[in-house]
This record gives sequence, C-alpha cells and structure tokens, in this order.
Amino acid sequence: MKYTMTEPCEECPFLVGSGFSYQSLSDHASGQFACHKTCKLSEETDVFEPTSKSLHCAGALIFNEKRGQPHQLMRIAKRLKLYDRTKLNMQAQVGSTPEEYRREN
Repeated sequence: MKYTMTEPCEECPFLVGSGFSYQSLSDHASGQFACHKTCKLSEETDVFEPTSKSLHCAGALIFNEKRGQPHQLMRIAKRLKLYDRTKLNMQAQVGSTPEEYRREN
C-alpha cells in the first residue's frame, strides 16, 4: 500500500462529523487502512477490498499523527522514505480526541 495521499477525501470516515465513533476510528487506524476510493468493491460481499494500487487513507494518517500514535507500518514507511508526514494536510478537519467526534455527531 502506498503512503502518498496527503488530504482526506470528502467522504473520509476520519473527518469530524462523519458519524463514526472515536473508538471505531482508533481500531481502523491501528494498522493499514486503504482509502475506499482506491479499493475495488467486491460484487460478492459488497465490501471495499484493497488492491496492489490502493493508497493508505490520508484521514487515518492524519488521525494517527495528530494523536502522536503512528502505527508500525507508518514508522517503517517513514524510515524507508516511502512516507513523509510533513506533506499531510494537518489543517484537515480530522479530529484527535473522543470529544471532537462526540461533539459533532
């Protein structure tokens, strides 16, 4: 999975007000989480499945960075120069606390 997205899409679940809970987002952000727009929708299961060309969700990257909790593969990609956190749009409306996600629902 590539770590080149820098901005969340308008449908990103990590945007404040998306309706997702902080706990659910924390669970999904604990490992690789592909942007749904770069996945293939399975006709059998109606679930988005990552492909070899999928990009890591920028919202999840920002969420983790704002919390100071990059997951292991983020740290590895950074060391391999495959991920540059300074390119992320940290001004995006991605929260970092449970209160931010409760307040907007």
